[in-house]
Amino acid sequence: MSFKHITSRDNSVFKHLKKLAENKRERNKEGKTLLDGVHLIEGYLQAFGEPELLIIPEGKSSQEAVALIQGLADVNTVMFPTLLFAELTPVASSAGILALVKPPTVEIPKQVSFALMLEDIQDPGNLGSILRTAEAAGINSVYLSKTSAELWSPKTLRGSQGAQVNLKCYQNQELLSLCDQISLPIYSLSICGNSLYDDDMPEDLILILGSEGGGINAEIISKSTKSISIPMQGSIESLNVGAAAGIFIYEYFRRYRSNIMG
Repeated sequence: MSFKHITSRDNSVFKHLKKLAENKRERNKEGKTLLDGVHLIEGYLQAFGEPELLIIPEGKSSQEAVALIQGLADVNTVMFPTLLFAELTPVASSAGILALVKPPTVEIPKQVSFALMLEDIQDPGNLGSILRTAEAAGINSVYLSKTSAELWSPKTLRGSQGAQVNLKCYQNQELLSLCDQISLPIYSLSICGNSLYDDDMPEDLILILGSEGGGINAEIISKSTKSISIPMQGSIESLNVGAAAGIFIYEYFRRYRSNIMG
């Protein structure tokens, strides 16, 4: 392991890490991203192996961060002054450790029982919320359209609490083509259609969620077996897509809990 103490903003390592922290194009080009905090790094470590680099601030890190650093003695580490480190982390109060990693690539499974298709979910916070709920409910397949928010961006990771590590997520998918390849019932969640609570949903299905503003594309809706709505009262016309996803997923969870927990 090598250890470097870097104090200059002009240092090439700092410049590279800052680009990765701030620039989607740079992350896509490099095929790398930054994980912030012990929880995310430990999850990645268990699922995919050691990170390429650890980044820490001068001064005091949390006890958990120190223990993690000691446990990864073979991983190269760089230290920055507190202000420089703060430019790399997406959170105001960091645990005092970042890791440079390669997001994993996963093969699309031939069979699924309950999966999500996400079309044009553009807000990283909403995407993160959906992924966090999906993992909590035991779903393990999520398909993202080419126009959805970046799966491994710092903001999405913050919202998901690292659910990407345990989920099987497939980016840049042509959802229309996928709909033609799937034999399972396809449910579109929209403001129209059968009430979720009146529908006898099957145990095996695909749930499609659309963009925050425009909802699901009409062509994709035409591929759906059913359109499902969540009953609402008062003057509210629609729910946040993350909240709507949570309601549907946990209604499914309630009905088929013993199976998805098995």
